[in-house]
Amino acid sequence: MNSFADDDSLDDDVPEDEDAGGDSGLLNLRLPTFGGKQFWTDHQWRNGWRIQQNAVTTHWRLLDPNNVRFAWGSRVACENVLAEHAAAARDPETPHVVLLHGLFRSAASMQGLGDALAARFPWRTVLFEYASTRGSIGEHARALREVVEGLPATAPMRFVGHSMGNIVVRHALGDWEKADARGVLKRLNSVVMLGPPNQGAAIARQLAKVPTYEWIAGEGGLELGPRWKEFEAHLATPRCPFGIVAGRLPDVVFNPLVGDVGDFVVSVEETRLPGGQVLEVTQGHSFIMDDSTVQRAVGNFLDHQRFGE
Repeated sequence: MNSFADDDSLDDDVPEDEDAGGDSGLLNLRLPTFGGKQFWTDHQWRNGWRIQQNAVTTHWRLLDPNNVRFAWGSRVACENVLAEHAAAARDPETPHVVLLHGLFRSAASMQGLGDALAARFPWRTVLFEYASTRGSIGEHARALREVVEGLPATAPMRFVGHSMGNIVVRHALGDWEKADARGVLKRLNSVVMLGPPNQGAAIARQLAKVPTYEWIAGEGGLELGPRWKEFEAHLATPRCPFGIVAGRLPDVVFNPLVGDVGDFVVSVEETRLPGGQVLEVTQGHSFIMDDSTVQRAVGNFLDHQRFGE
């Protein structure tokens, strides 16, 4: 067995049938991991404990709040161990804020924003990890729905997404609307989108011309680019108040793959979505969530549905 290798490798010592169901679990040493990073997707979250599935081998594991692996093998085995260690929420009315990273990133990229929100508000922050370069956005949305539906049923919900994370949220909202899941939707208080490619992404359309793009960016990368027109039908616009933070860099900072003013990855125009309040900031795409002004504005919007104090 590996230590950190368990996190980002394929775990090639796992029997192929371990994910088939039942209560089978594998002999486990409580080893530290990196928490995910492109190979793992969260499917359940309870007080910081997470059940994840490997995007390649499809087997499961349970991590504690410090990313130590407590169990692995089948999902049922992980659920059994989770029940032993993670108690139900003490206050089921506490609002939960789910933060979603973008393409090629991991939940760690949203940690600074999560810490900033936790320092100001008595909310539970959930850093949703998903294997953004492996699988479709619909598959990521399905996992997000599992996580949200496993949280306390009376807890108000808020979402903050970066880049593709916002499209995962919009797909999940569309899925809930199709399923008439009013119990979930009525709990949603607000959504903040950081650098969202709400109109698809020109950079993805350009890079998709490179033969290796699909292998690098996965199906989700294609859905943001050349497959956007047919894919967009699966997305919903939030029915709750939502805000959009768009980066607008000086004109001298220009990316020909984007083709318009923006944050060097997503243009300002691509972030637009009817009904959303817009805040423009002088910040690049990859760093927008770490900007202290943005962090404060996000907290303001989540708290009282406007970016200002």
